[in-house]
Amino acid sequence: MTEAPLTHRPPTSQAPTAQHADPVAFPQDRTCPYHPPTGYRRLREERPLSRISLFDGRAVWVVTGHAAARDLLSDQRLSSDRTRPAFPATTERLAASRDRRVALLGVDDPEHHVQRRMLVPSFTLRRIGALRPRIQGTVDRLLDRMAEQGPPAELVNDFALPVPSTVICALLGVPYADHDFFEAQSRRLLRGPGGADVDAARSELDDYFGSLIDRKQADPGDGLLDELIHDPMREGKVDRQELIRLATILLVAGHETTANMISLGTFTLLRHPEQLDELRADPGLMPAAVEELLRFLSIADGLLRVATEDIEVAGTTIRADDGVVFSTSVINRDAGTFPDPDDLDWHRPARHHVAFGFGIHQCLGQNLARAEMEIALLSLFDRFPGLRLATPADTVPFKPGDTIQGMLELPVTW
Repeated sequence: MTEAPLTHRPPTSQAPTAQHADPVAFPQDRTCPYHPPTGYRRLREERPLSRISLFDGRAVWVVTGHAAARDLLSDQRLSSDRTRPAFPATTERLAASRDRRVALLGVDDPEHHVQRRMLVPSFTLRRIGALRPRIQGTVDRLLDRMAEQGPPAELVNDFALPVPSTVICALLGVPYADHDFFEAQSRRLLRGPGGADVDAARSELDDYFGSLIDRKQADPGDGLLDELIHDPMREGKVDRQELIRLATILLVAGHETTANMISLGTFTLLRHPEQLDELRADPGLMPAAVEELLRFLSIADGLLRVATEDIEVAGTTIRADDGVVFSTSVINRDAGTFPDPDDLDWHRPARHHVAFGFGIHQCLGQNLARAEMEIALLSLFDRFPGLRLATPADTVPFKPGDTIQGMLELPVTW
């Protein structure tokens, strides 16, 4: 498989070596937006478990082997509760907001099960299948606008971000007219330099959703948020503050992750012309291509857990209160599961990647994300067959390693 020349090649997997005394720093910035950081070379050598040091100097476990990751992500002895004192934080902003409860992602069963059960019916394959015409209509309108304005275009703000933002607003019943506000607060949550930014963004979103819930109680709509207000909330299964937290995580996760996958997926395809040509020749490969891109890009790198009791794994004991980080970018490049993992290959069975996590916290919106990516990427390259980067690849800015990976900007022309 070929790709355009890179300023950097990914680290090659080698035979396991003895454990090093000094833990690897985590997270690190990528030097190529679609390959793991070169500084993670040792993590690839020391599978399935190694040690890393976080921003505050704390040493924690990092899981890097695919089989071990799936086992541990299903282990109830690892907690997702971010309010636990020993819960690890990979950034200062996460540490500063540890006492703020996070719905779904930051709670354990039975609370997690109750929350997820309320939401699952809205994210089934059948429900997402029914949304596909609406997603296609959104994509077509945005591409029409790009064509009318003419080249060049900045693909993040002109296409990659508005696609999932529009769709999640429609699904939740949130006014898209407010997208500038909640997209700005999402950026502060995920990329703000300190805890104050996170606290301010959460407060702004709390106030926003509190006001929206009040309006919807007086004048109901037909979105998921309306369903939760007028069924579980009215019956006392969820209180107002919990509903605000659920709405926040659904809105933020529902547009940020997919927007990054669309922008970084586009950049990656443009850097791999042979694979892009294969997709153009056979659009039926797109579902498989989406799975491979999810594996290859692994944009949510660093799933966090804390052990609630001792766990034996791969001849090592994870002690109670030990922090555990799952490096998805390294796990999804495990050569024992994915041969030639640094190649982009539409024909490999990639569905068992852990880009969406695994176990009870596996991403609730994965069916929606797949549908949006398939429709967006297929339509984009069909509408603009001459699409190409408008600036040299090594000048296109991408995100630092302490947040969801993706492109900050993507200037294109055709």
